[in-house]
Amino acid sequence: MTDIDKSDGPAVTPPAGPEAIKAVPVRHYGRYISAVLALAIFGALIYAFANGDINWGAVPDYFFNERILKGVRETIWLTFLSMVIGIAGGLMLAVMRLSKNPVTSSIAWFYIWFFRGTPVLVQLFVWFNLGFVFEYVNLGPFYKDEWSDFMTPFLTALLGLGLNEAAYMAEICRAGLLAVDEGQTEAAQALGMSHGKTLRRIVIPQAMRVIVPPTGNEVINMLKTTSLVAAVQYYELLRYAQDIGTTSGATVEMLFLAAAWYLILTSVLSVGQFYVERYYARGSSHQLPPTPWQKVRAHLTSFSSRKGAAA
Repeated sequence: MTDIDKSDGPAVTPPAGPEAIKAVPVRHYGRYISAVLALAIFGALIYAFANGDINWGAVPDYFFNERILKGVRETIWLTFLSMVIGIAGGLMLAVMRLSKNPVTSSIAWFYIWFFRGTPVLVQLFVWFNLGFVFEYVNLGPFYKDEWSDFMTPFLTALLGLGLNEAAYMAEICRAGLLAVDEGQTEAAQALGMSHGKTLRRIVIPQAMRVIVPPTGNEVINMLKTTSLVAAVQYYELLRYAQDIGTTSGATVEMLFLAAAWYLILTSVLSVGQFYVERYYARGSSHQLPPTPWQKVRAHLTSFSSRKGAAA
């Protein structure tokens, strides 16, 4: 057999690979212009407020005033109690709305229609002035008193806010209960579980994933709505701030102080809402959303890596 000399002949060059594409980022001039305009407007607002006829020094002077801190405590306490009444009443109304009994479902529908259809401030005034209808509160041997003595500003605020909130929470809870697959209820009933036990053990725990996010929004909204009870002589954050502003002459400054406290409280509640939603998302999300601290660490890590690569 004759050997073939493979060294002869033209050299075969491998085919050249595709030329590297040089990506040129698109310049979004509209973003730059809108950012400059937003910063300019924000700077103009800061300049206007800084040079206005406002004694900004009064805000830190009264920020931790004893009456202001008492108003903050009263606001938090009223928010908590009102939401307890609203959540408990809303869950009961939601179950009544879903009931096959036409009487209970109609009562729940009428309650929701009435309380969602009238302003909260009007409801507070109605509760405060029901003495024109009920002169006495007579509970037999347990309690009897005049309506004006019975319906204190605190009770007026609690009933006005809590019962109104129950109407909104009823729709939130009803949406959560309807989001649970009916097969879950049928399986529980097939195992011999009662209707109440099925709700407590099967339906409500699964509905919480749908109920919790809007409930967090309702808590934040309730915290701000408590400012309305100043109209019925209940002393909370806004009412104390108004009184201090009247006596000190810093009326507008105390309103800014109250707004700052509301921002602080709502920010704390927003952080709490995030972690509660994250907790209930464990069973439905493959990857939980990063926490604020995790986002900060990710940005710091990416910034340090880019800086190291540039060096």
